[in-house]
Amino acid sequence: MKIAVLAPVAWRTPPRHYGPWEQIASNIAEGIIALGGDVTLFATGDSITAGQLDFICATGYEEDKSQDAKVLECLHISNLMEKAGAFDIIHNNFDFLPLSYSRLIKTPIITTIHGFSSSRIIPVYEKYNNSTHYVSISNADRSADLNYLATVYNGLDVKDFCFNDLPDDYLLYFGRIHHDKGTAEAVEIARKSKRCLLIAGIIQDEHYFKEKVEPYLTDDIQFIGHAGPEKRKELLGKAVALLHPINFNEPFGMSVAEAMLCGTPVIAFNKGSMAELIKHKQTGFLVNTVDEAVDAVGQLSTIKRIDCHQWAKAQFSKEKMAADYWELYKQVLAM
Repeated sequence: MKIAVLAPVAWRTPPRHYGPWEQIASNIAEGIIALGGDVTLFATGDSITAGQLDFICATGYEEDKSQDAKVLECLHISNLMEKAGAFDIIHNNFDFLPLSYSRLIKTPIITTIHGFSSSRIIPVYEKYNNSTHYVSISNADRSADLNYLATVYNGLDVKDFCFNDLPDDYLLYFGRIHHDKGTAEAVEIARKSKRCLLIAGIIQDEHYFKEKVEPYLTDDIQFIGHAGPEKRKELLGKAVALLHPINFNEPFGMSVAEAMLCGTPVIAFNKGSMAELIKHKQTGFLVNTVDEAVDAVGQLSTIKRIDCHQWAKAQFSKEKMAADYWELYKQVLAM
C-alpha cells in the first residue's frame, strides 16, 4: 500500500521543539512504515523519516520568517495533489485546505481533524462530507454537522518517555502561556496548595504573561521558558503532578498523555477531551474549579504512578495509533 502523509510546513516534521500536528504526522508516518506501508512524507526539506521525503521548501515558515506562509502552503499542498495518482491513499494532517482538491483527484483522502481553529471553517468540511473521510482525535472534538469514519487518539513514541516512580516535589505547568491553557489558574493552584510550580512553554500572549503570570513569579513559582524534547521528558517525569486547568474544550492534550507515560498524574479542568484521557482518581483528577484542584493536590498520594504509565501506554502509543489508521486505510480502499 502506497500512502502519502501530508504534514504542515510551519515546523520540521518531527518538530525540534513546538509543533504538535507535525509530531503526530511524523508518528503516523513512522508507525505505518513499521507496519510495512510504503510511505512518502510531504513536509519540510529538513524533516526526518524512514520513508520517502517530498518537499517544496527547505525549512518551515515559523523557522524562516522570510517565507510567506500562504505561498508555502499553496505550493506544498498542490505538490502532493499533482502527484496523487501515485498513491493508494492520502492521509491529510493539514486541516481543511487540501479538501478543496478531493473531488479533482481519484485517490481517497483521510483527514485527521486536529481541532477546529474556529467554527467558521466547518462549512468547508461540510462541503466535502460525502466525498472524503474524517477522523476525530477524541469523541469530544466532533461537530454534529460532520460524518466521521472513526476516532483515533493521538499516539506517542513510548520510548521517548521514561517511567519515574520517584518524583521530585514540584507541580508542573507545561504548555503555551495563554488564557486558554490556564497558566494563571495553575499559578493560583500552586499558591493555594503551597507547592512549588515550574512553568514551561512558549509565551503566546505577552500581555497575559505580563499581567497574569510574571507578577507571581518567586523562588517557588518559576518560569523556565520553552523546553525541548529532552528537557520535556525530564520535567514531566520528575513532577509530582501536571496541572492542566484549561479554559477551552481541548481536542486532545498532548502533554496530558506525555505526563502519564512518565507515570505523572494529571490534575485537569474537566473540559473537552479530558474525561477520555484521564481516568478520574486512577491516573489523575478531573476538577471544575481552582479549589477542587487544590483538594486534588492533597490527594496525589492515592494515585499509583505505574497505573498512569500503563494506561497511557495502552491507549496513546504510536503503535496503537498506526494500527488503528492501517485498519482505516484498508476499510476505505475496500469501499
